[in-house]
Amino acid sequence: MFEMDDKRVLDPCCGSRMMWFDRTHEDVVFGDCRNEETFVTDRSHGHADGTRKLIIAPDVRLDFRALPYPDGSFRLVAFDPPHLVRAGPRSWLAAKYGKLGKDWRDDLRTGFSECFRVLDAHGVLVFKWSETQIKLREVLALTPHKPLFGNASGKKAGTHWMVFMKERVRDHD
Repeated sequence: MFEMDDKRVLDPCCGSRMMWFDRTHEDVVFGDCRNEETFVTDRSHGHADGTRKLIIAPDVRLDFRALPYPDGSFRLVAFDPPHLVRAGPRSWLAAKYGKLGKDWRDDLRTGFSECFRVLDAHGVLVFKWSETQIKLREVLALTPHKPLFGNASGKKAGTHWMVFMKERVRDHD
């Protein structure tokens, strides 16, 4: 098992770490259920054959629905789950980002719950969602937590960022 040491950030669906500026940041545990190398069609990078090597190499193989960490382990969770429910067997989007199963609502509901569980008492969750096939409002309905702020960019831009903070636990007499 990967040693957490004093890492403060968890990315439980890291894929090929495309959203990260520093893909080897020492404070981050990069996790994913996949560990693979594949070639995807991607003409945007100017390769003569129109392909690009895609490497998914997490620090830890894990399932975002059952995180192997104690409650309150991280200060920040970057939750960027797969957003596709329909994709062909050779889909480059599915290769890059993964694909949700038929029980995607339960999977995302459980994923949100797990991400909040591993946040410490003052933790922050950053949620990224691409509204390609499932509307953001459908996904946000799967968690009782409300975002503090974010960028709901609309269907044309497609990618949304939401920031959540773990609710305070108040003492009751």
